[in-house]
Amino acid sequence: MPADAYAHGVVPFDAATLAALVGDSMAGVGVLDTELRYVYVNPALERINGVPAAAHLGRTVAEVHPGIDAREEMMRAVLADGKPREITSSGYSATAGDKVRRYWHGAFHRLEVDGRIVGLAGIVLEVMTSDQGRRELEQARRHMTMLEVSAARIGTTLDMDTTCAELVGLVVPGLADLATIEVFPPDVAAPVRPAPPGVLRLRRAALTAVARLHAQLPGFGLTGEYVDYQEGAAVARCLATNQPVVENHTSDEDLRRSAPAPERVAAYRALGMHSAVIVPVAVRGRPLGVLGLIRAGDSPPFTDEDVVVARELASRAAVDLDHARRYGHEHTIALELQRSLLSEPRPPHPHIEIATRYLPADRSVMVGGDWFDVIPLRDGRHLKAMGDVMGHGVEAAVAMSHYRSLLRMFADDDLPPHRILEQLDRMVEKSGLDRAATCLLVVVDRFGGACEVASAGHLPPVLIAPGTVGTRVCTEVPVGPPLGTGVGGYRTVRLRFGPGTVLFLYTDGLVERRGEDIDVSVGRLRELTLPVSGSLEDLLDEVLERFGPGAEDDIAVLASRTRPRTTGTTG
Repeated sequence: MPADAYAHGVVPFDAATLAALVGDSMAGVGVLDTELRYVYVNPALERINGVPAAAHLGRTVAEVHPGIDAREEMMRAVLADGKPREITSSGYSATAGDKVRRYWHGAFHRLEVDGRIVGLAGIVLEVMTSDQGRRELEQARRHMTMLEVSAARIGTTLDMDTTCAELVGLVVPGLADLATIEVFPPDVAAPVRPAPPGVLRLRRAALTAVARLHAQLPGFGLTGEYVDYQEGAAVARCLATNQPVVENHTSDEDLRRSAPAPERVAAYRALGMHSAVIVPVAVRGRPLGVLGLIRAGDSPPFTDEDVVVARELASRAAVDLDHARRYGHEHTIALELQRSLLSEPRPPHPHIEIATRYLPADRSVMVGGDWFDVIPLRDGRHLKAMGDVMGHGVEAAVAMSHYRSLLRMFADDDLPPHRILEQLDRMVEKSGLDRAATCLLVVVDRFGGACEVASAGHLPPVLIAPGTVGTRVCTEVPVGPPLGTGVGGYRTVRLRFGPGTVLFLYTDGLVERRGEDIDVSVGRLRELTLPVSGSLEDLLDEVLERFGPGAEDDIAVLASRTRPRTTGTTG
């Protein structure tokens, strides 16, 4: 610091005066200018900081203490408004080899000379914390971090097991050495063997542990298995009272009482388990399952604070799990309803060959209203239909069944495709069915070679010829409005094709991709060719393998052709 700095009013007192006032103080005292550069430190602050006084002068707080959160923004606030503030800082001092986080508490005041702000004066004491205190403080910070990030990391999908895996992945290792979530089996799950009387049965939805315990996990149980808990076990007591159960195990008798079954005690001992917390996972008072936390080996027992954090995390996850369970219930019902309605259509004639597929989108998307049908007509002709009810869920699947029933009724009147669509459109409008649908109808001649086609908002059919003749996307088919609008205006066109040609129908889930023009998507179907085997089943397998990945909606496909008779014509 230049000798004449004080003469220019940088600080209100000269160094000798400051030394006389605070030089012998047991508290650290520092004086900073308006840029937070040191202009004076007393011997006590020199010792606290582990930096010589000369190394402070003329340097900012951040330059002298790069490893410490010095809260400079708070110091600038004191300069700005003149209100004294107490500031707590923490970090690692400049002392060589200092690996322990330290804590300082300081009181800062603004310095003024003749009404002019010249800097700050700070009185600093080091807060002496025990190792235990530091560990508790660090643990509290980890707990706060877990709670803060839980909203972003838990419930990212509507899949229940994924949500459970996200929760156990969050609490290990920050809160436990091993964590598991066990839930009540869903109401619509495949039947399993009944639990014996007095036994509580749960399904293990997620399980994870720190690396050192991975080898012992098989003895503890596997994800997806059903776990039976004896009467009086910790899990049963937790669900009965809807309160956490904390157990610090000291004997085999304690373990036998809390374990799902007595034979599990050996696995617990091999794990080194000594402390466990069982927390209810419930929403609106209705139990969904339990979150189990275990500590083993040298890890400390669970504290009351640990239990509070575990319960808060379980409570937050319960809301997401409830949404996932409700979605899974409806998804399963809708999917089963749709599958029952989309049973394999019987060929209308021995000479007609048919293959179909239905591929639901992944579980993050509700099942849709895709459907297909094949209906025999008079004179050996037959009607093929491919439709897609707008929307998803049970309502869409039910609406799909209405459309299919109406179509079969109107098909008996032996009308051309566009007249059938008109009848469907009027009937749906009158019925009040609040679900529009696209639909493509194709009436194929008895011996193949030609068909009549009409479209209600549906994508065009594809004709796949054998050999090198090529594939044709029939974009010439006029597209009318979807069914259920009451607008009408459908037209029938006649398409001709050669022997062995396959008629291929599909819903938009096969080709529609986000950010891509639908004409480009449909255009790729021109690349389809018959497999070497000539099998329609193989054709659909190849189509789904090629176009199925990345689909955001359900996919329904139908391929058909007329078997050759004498000279062999197709349709």
